Amino acid sequence: MNSDFKLNSELEQRAASCLMDVLIRAGLVLGLVLLCYQILSPFVSLMVWALIMAVTMYPLHQYLAAHLGDRQGLAAALLVIIAMALIVTPVAVLMNSLGESVQALVQKVQAGQIAVPPPYPGVEDWPIIGKRIHAFWQNAYVDLPSAIAGMRPQIADLLKSTLNAVAGIGGGLLMFIAAFGVAGIIMSYGRGGDRASRAIFDRIVGRARGAEFVVLTTATIRAVAQGVIGVAFIQAIAIGLALLVAGVPWASALAALMLVLGIAQVPAAIITLPAIIWIWAWSGQGTGAAIAYTLLLIVAGMVDNVLKPLMLGRGVDAPMPVILLGALGGMGTGGILGMFVGAVVLALGYQIFMHWVENNPDNTPVKPDHEPETTG
Repeated sequence: MNSDFKLNSELEQRAASCLMDVLIRAGLVLGLVLLCYQILSPFVSLMVWALIMAVTMYPLHQYLAAHLGDRQGLAAALLVIIAMALIVTPVAVLMNSLGESVQALVQKVQAGQIAVPPPYPGVEDWPIIGKRIHAFWQNAYVDLPSAIAGMRPQIADLLKSTLNAVAGIGGGLLMFIAAFGVAGIIMSYGRGGDRASRAIFDRIVGRARGAEFVVLTTATIRAVAQGVIGVAFIQAIAIGLALLVAGVPWASALAALMLVLGIAQVPAAIITLPAIIWIWAWSGQGTGAAIAYTLLLIVAGMVDNVLKPLMLGRGVDAPMPVILLGALGGMGTGGILGMFVGAVVLALGYQIFMHWVENNPDNTPVKPDHEPETTG
């Protein structure tokens, strides 16, 4: 009995010692992970954006490298310069033009150089809001400074929101510029990154599924990028044509602005609503034509609602609703960046779940021990 008691006591002590070692090691690993995250947290968004851009542009990068004697660094540098010229430069020009226009408008208002035309007679007959708009318009026509003074709190809130939005866009532009540079570095070492990502997935899900998960991740990122940028381009063309048909001034400039806003996932109403107001108030169109052009702009503004579900899931080994739900859910929780992350995570989760369902041990057919004898 004493020997058995001593043996059990020694086993308990060893088990407790082993458990303590495991807990200490796990605590040290957890502390190291938290410390690494704290150090890298200011750069997480930048690195994720750079990785998304690198994955999206990598096929084009390889195409350029093949025509440049397989010089990966030169191809990445050229691609980054071209991308910044095509995306960042127009955005910077538009933002500069917007700032100058706002500044000029403020100076004219302060100098009293803005002349408001008299309200059109038909404005008062608009349903619900017609009388209020007509009264404010008439007051602005008679005495613009007093009309502006009466709305000073609302104007102050609007200016504050506008300045915050402009500052946010400026910060996002700077992050995009930095992300393009980091994406070029990632593409320069793309082959090593491909091997590293395959090794990581092999370690996580096994070699049988690692390569499949790498392909799924890259395809999902590219599908979301094409679904956002491609849909924004098509929607900008549709709205531009609708503005041209309706005779709205500066239709091409508004279409270019719509392209930028569509990529940023800003609703098309930012462009279509002022255009519709212009059609009803200043275009001189009849009621029937105004209604037709309004419906045309509304339909053009809803193009993304139809095309996004069709383009987000192309080339991805996962159902389109899974990609769409992941993108929309991620965008609701994390903005544009969350749209990519949500789509990838949900697609990977779907693949893992379906792999678990397909590998049900109960579905494995059982072979008989002996083959049945046949008579010839």
